[in-house]
Amino acid sequence: MKEKLILDVDTGIDDAIGILLAVKSNAFDILGITTVNGNVSLDQATTNTCKILDLVKADHIPVIKGAATPLLREPFFEHRIHGEDGLGGALKEAAITHPVSDGFAPDFLINSILSFSGEVTLVLTGPLTNLALAVKKCPQITKHVKEVIFMGGVVKGPGNVTPTAEFNSYVDPEAAKIVLHAGFPSITQVGLDVTRKALLTKDHLEYIKDDTLREYISQSTNDYQQKYFDRYGIHACAMHDPLAVGIAINKRIVETQKYFVDIETKSELCDGQLICDFQSRLKKKVNLQVSLKVDDHAFFQMFIDILNGRFEERE
Repeated sequence: MKEKLILDVDTGIDDAIGILLAVKSNAFDILGITTVNGNVSLDQATTNTCKILDLVKADHIPVIKGAATPLLREPFFEHRIHGEDGLGGALKEAAITHPVSDGFAPDFLINSILSFSGEVTLVLTGPLTNLALAVKKCPQITKHVKEVIFMGGVVKGPGNVTPTAEFNSYVDPEAAKIVLHAGFPSITQVGLDVTRKALLTKDHLEYIKDDTLREYISQSTNDYQQKYFDRYGIHACAMHDPLAVGIAINKRIVETQKYFVDIETKSELCDGQLICDFQSRLKKKVNLQVSLKVDDHAFFQMFIDILNGRFEERE
């Protein structure tokens, strides 16, 4: 039996690659993909998600729209990295055939989790607004989720939108706070501490045999890699969201440790900062598996194998 999975995305460049990884892995029964505002608007994220599913002919996967704004704040988009369309200009002229399903993402999450108690893994690669809304409406879902994996935050290094905050955490810290304190028995954070070490280069792309996938990923990440070079001096781009999907496929690619973690929501300088109590100074119960080390070689070997259709044979 394949593991039941729901992806929650704000589809920009790396979310899109994460979707490709999940679909091409053939490891999951993907119940649906829910969309949220974040990198781009809700409508753009939904359009981009449909384009990616069209690209891999995954017409069986429902797409359900969610929150168009953060819980309490105005939207904050990341067009600087992802471009105005969110996909770095790739698939700009692509016609969309994949339908958008009726419904509201938080309700879809609740209904799916309760319908398959103990079976559903959630992988969230955007702001946590949809899950926070689901928890507020139906707190008992925490007892019925198999696992939550979310990309967001940084616990030891600098942020990527402010000096201290990672983008997803910064966009909707109130939502992240609700999720962190909801009581999920298995919840794993995948932050910049590990995703910055999973760097996609043009060398990796040369190993992808599928011309369509290689060309799409190359085109969508071209400007992203240039911006990464301008800031860090490396021709590469971080696979933030694909790494979260990769962990759902194979947990051995990261090392985690459990800590009490909270998030700042009222600071003038540190808004959206994830605070990890490494020394148990606050004497609070641990609530989060924090990803601290990554085997980037193993991740990219799996990534390339999956896109080349060799993953099941290797496993």
